[in-house]
Amino acid sequence: MTKSEIAKIVHERVGLTKKESAQIVESVLSVVRNSLEKGENVKLSGFGHFIVRQKHARRGRNPKTGSDITIASRSVVTFRASPLLKQKLIGAHE
Repeated sequence: MTKSEIAKIVHERVGLTKKESAQIVESVLSVVRNSLEKGENVKLSGFGHFIVRQKHARRGRNPKTGSDITIASRSVVTFRASPLLKQKLIGAHE
């Protein structure tokens, strides 16, 4: 699903114009993005958590040359679904 598809659903369900719906979706995603960039976790009740984690530097291997390299430490975002979302997903496949 894309941002434009989400905006279209918001337009259909809420009754705002397509442009207003797109602005709302972009605004919500911008708030989430900015929070994650600051290193803050984002919790959406009934949906899940976006968690910023720090991966440590580690040894790796260049696949072309086979030589050892060091992969720098970095921040990554992980998602953990809420128990409610997990339950709905399990029910959807039964």
